[in-house]
Amino acid sequence: MSKIYQIIKIQVILFLLLLIGIAVFSQETRQLAVDKPFAVADLKTTDGAALLNAKWFEQPAHIVGTAFKQPGPGINGDHLKLYPTGAVIQTNQLHPQIGAVDFENGFKSIAASELESRRGTGLFSFVWYKVELTIPTSIGTTSTKDMTAVFEITVDDYSEIWVNGKQQQSFGQSGNGVIAGYNTRNRVVLTNHATEGDKFVIYILGINGAIGKLPDNYIWVRNAVVDFYKNGLPVKKEWADIGKIYTINPHLNKIIAEGTKVEKVADGFSFTEGPVWHPDGFLLFSDPNTNTIYRYDPSTHNVTVYMSHSGYSGSDIGEYGQPGSNGLAIDKEGRLIVAQHGHRRIVRHEKKGPVTILADKIGEKRFNSPNDVVLKSDGTVYFTDPPYGLPSFYTDKRKETEWQGIYMIRNGKVQLVSKDLGGPNGLAFSPDEKYFYATNWDIRDIHNTKTIWRYEVQPDGTLKNGKVFFDFNFTEDEEALDGLKIDKEGNLFVSAPGGLWVLSSEAKILGKVVTPERPANMAWGDDGKTLYMTAHSSIYKLRVNTGGKLSWE
Repeated sequence: MSKIYQIIKIQVILFLLLLIGIAVFSQETRQLAVDKPFAVADLKTTDGAALLNAKWFEQPAHIVGTAFKQPGPGINGDHLKLYPTGAVIQTNQLHPQIGAVDFENGFKSIAASELESRRGTGLFSFVWYKVELTIPTSIGTTSTKDMTAVFEITVDDYSEIWVNGKQQQSFGQSGNGVIAGYNTRNRVVLTNHATEGDKFVIYILGINGAIGKLPDNYIWVRNAVVDFYKNGLPVKKEWADIGKIYTINPHLNKIIAEGTKVEKVADGFSFTEGPVWHPDGFLLFSDPNTNTIYRYDPSTHNVTVYMSHSGYSGSDIGEYGQPGSNGLAIDKEGRLIVAQHGHRRIVRHEKKGPVTILADKIGEKRFNSPNDVVLKSDGTVYFTDPPYGLPSFYTDKRKETEWQGIYMIRNGKVQLVSKDLGGPNGLAFSPDEKYFYATNWDIRDIHNTKTIWRYEVQPDGTLKNGKVFFDFNFTEDEEALDGLKIDKEGNLFVSAPGGLWVLSSEAKILGKVVTPERPANMAWGDDGKTLYMTAHSSIYKLRVNTGGKLSWE
């Protein structure tokens, strides 16, 4: 078979995979209801409320005038007008506010059986509910010890929830305390390890809506329960042990304990990529095919859209197979850094909302399609730039550089640090940051370029003495190397043909993790010892004893 024919064949395969991926159903929001709870306390009934010694209260809320300030520059030196530092203006707020000194004063006791009574003033109307409850020894014959307790309420029309005065709030969140939707259940995990005598005070703000065209009705509670689950929230049984771990060198058992299971945590996507763990306790990942960043919340198992149009918003988007975001990182200030295929740039989403373009060209030439991104501990940004986000890859008319580079952004300046690889892809630092690793995926000569490169990191951040660290050309698949992560002992976790390979820092094969779909990329999450894997239409996870650094560390 001629080399030209091989290239054409591989390009056709990649293009067909993209089309198939786009055709697959890609979810917007999914609230998993996999199985029924072991026990339920129905807080709308007298008997159900008695199971948790639940006591209900309510008080009306109303709009009051108050002083505020127009947008102005920050006192931290930020000149953008994003902060309440401008001229004094008059606005409105809800009274009473949770946490205010007079917040508790207006609550009056109501019976559980009265929750369906219509409350509020109608039209633009708000009502506070409060329920105090205590975890009992058992619900019927079911012991509550170490069970997961979930509070669920459906208010007509919207609800917000605070537990013991606290509410989780993060960008892209739906439910779990913030508004979940119109007449939609709102669920909050009270505890994953229930203990007899645990007390919870839950505040619920009921809101009449839709606000843009107010209905002629009132606020009331459709449903209010506490569900109890054994062994955490339920997952599909077939997801609990869905992969295989092959030990090639016994040292792997110190890294991944014998008996460790590979778990699936979400599915229904087009093509998952570029995961990163968020300091607020959830996983973000890209779907470059559908131009979306998703948010997976391990506390609820729910998936929501975190950001749409995450990589491109051009009018010619229909020409692109993968226009969206790919690699993601989060810096020490909690800001999201995104490699955008379609816009061909690296951007940073600031905490107050603006988007900063960190880099979109080298000299006067635009990048190809930034692929993956990693941060050095001093904040320097490194990224790879193959052409796989361009519609026609290497031959695309939009391509401006003659090379496929690895770049760094340091002190606001962009610098090319390597152009050795024909298809630079995944990237990672050794734990001491003395070495920098990059994987290669070059479709023009795929069976001779499946290599990991290692560089020596210089004091100024540049890379020198790049050499092939490991050669995967013994694999036969029409794929090459993708994502790369390194644990705290320097072992490499590499997306390569056949699965997720584990290599020692001495380039010895230790083992391989095989999942139903080959992982494209990985991220350390939870306590740093969970390796989340983005794999085509799904997300998987694996516990690793050695763990790895989180993005901002």
